[in-house]
Amino acid sequence: MSQQDASKAELGAPQTLPNGKVTYASGGGLALVTLTNPPANGYSHEMMRDLDEAVLRARFDDAVQVLVLAGAGEKFFCAGADIAMLHGVTPGFKYAFCLHANETLQRLERTPKLAIAALSGHCVGGGLELALACDLRIARRGSGRCGLPEVTLGVLPGTGGTQRLARLVGASRAIELMATGRLFDYDEALRLGLVGEVRDAADDASFLADVLEFARGFTSPGRAAMSVGHIKAAVQGGAGVPLETGLALERELQARLFASDDAREGIAAFVEKRAPRFEGR
Repeated sequence: MSQQDASKAELGAPQTLPNGKVTYASGGGLALVTLTNPPANGYSHEMMRDLDEAVLRARFDDAVQVLVLAGAGEKFFCAGADIAMLHGVTPGFKYAFCLHANETLQRLERTPKLAIAALSGHCVGGGLELALACDLRIARRGSGRCGLPEVTLGVLPGTGGTQRLARLVGASRAIELMATGRLFDYDEALRLGLVGEVRDAADDASFLADVLEFARGFTSPGRAAMSVGHIKAAVQGGAGVPLETGLALERELQARLFASDDAREGIAAFVEKRAPRFEGR
């Protein structure tokens, strides 16, 4: 069985969420969340509601230890907000739309499970903002460009881009990238620190299979997924607070881990000089 077939075999059949803009499949410790709004996977309020449902579904499912976010098709991960939709709604709706999108991406950030963005195809505007809310970003070399070009529409990146990009690359570089609105390939994104890795792949399907296999490396029994989730919670919860507060959070999360079955297994395996078998609890 090929790597691609093996990855698919461990995932259940994808379920289309209520608004038809996102599919959800889970199995083998993973949840695969796929943006599905051809031709460019542009997001609307309906897509955000589906994405919100997917995040909550994964959060409440103890069997899911890692989320992988992808876009359907070869050409786009996500082209950002549906501009035609924004053109036809009131300023009040636009504000509520941005507020709900912010809440959804914060839920993704605050869910104590690793979230990985599999970037194949163009990832621009709100698509990049969505990817920035994930913990890890892996891109397919040569598949597209990314950037935050909202300035060309007379607006700013309003789904967290001004905040997350600055925290990632620094204020000056973030202002430059957003004020010029320029787009760049994934190799430059890697140099800028926007993505953690750029991989070669023959097509979107083989790239996604590769990312799923990478994601599986963060699941039990080989990896202490509960520990991974608590590391994420410590980093996300401690960002932007005084060091003393962050250290207090770290101690509390460590205390929970010391009381876990996985910590007992990990420490025992080290002493007994054997490979640990974690259970995610």
